[in-house]
Amino acid sequence: MSNRIKLRDRKKEMTRQAISEVATRLFVEHGFDNVSVADIAYEAEVARKTVFNYFRRKEDLVFDREDEVRELVRKAIADRGQQPPVRAFQTLMRELLEAQHPLFRITERPIAFWRMVGESSALTAHACGLQVSLADDLSGMLSDAVGRPASDPEARLAGTMLMATLVTAYGEALRAFRENRKPEAALSSVMDRGFAGVDAALAGTPYV
Repeated sequence: MSNRIKLRDRKKEMTRQAISEVATRLFVEHGFDNVSVADIAYEAEVARKTVFNYFRRKEDLVFDREDEVRELVRKAIADRGQQPPVRAFQTLMRELLEAQHPLFRITERPIAFWRMVGESSALTAHACGLQVSLADDLSGMLSDAVGRPASDPEARLAGTMLMATLVTAYGEALRAFRENRKPEAALSSVMDRGFAGVDAALAGTPYV
């Protein structure tokens, strides 16, 4: 029974990934607003209803890694040992960058992806909302880690600053790639400066 459940889960994840890859390709080739869910279902050889079984909204087909990001961060903070939670987050981000995790891998593909996002007002708004949502979730994880309420202003400051650092660093990496500079170096430099600012702002708190 356990093996059958695992096999079923793997098949579901494979279907989800296949739909996501088809959607991203079509969006990049034709523009987000010019591709319908029916187009995606046809190309992925699934029913339109199947697409919505895996993705609640059309925008979710574009930004489909947020749950993975949350789980990576949640695990890093939970398994941090004696390390303060903000430092655990920073360590995770540096490890992902060093390992060339897809979240930080800069190639022509993310360049085309973010160009597509920028050409759609719906996707631009969704991306901004997602940044706020991730910052709020991160703040909650940090406050939980030190036994403070979710409304703790220092946790909210940390979450907002950390997310702003990553967004700014990633944007600089994309610009470096377009200018034939080393994107990893640009990303690392901005990330380090942003993290240093967070450490200074949260000095004297249990977060750092």
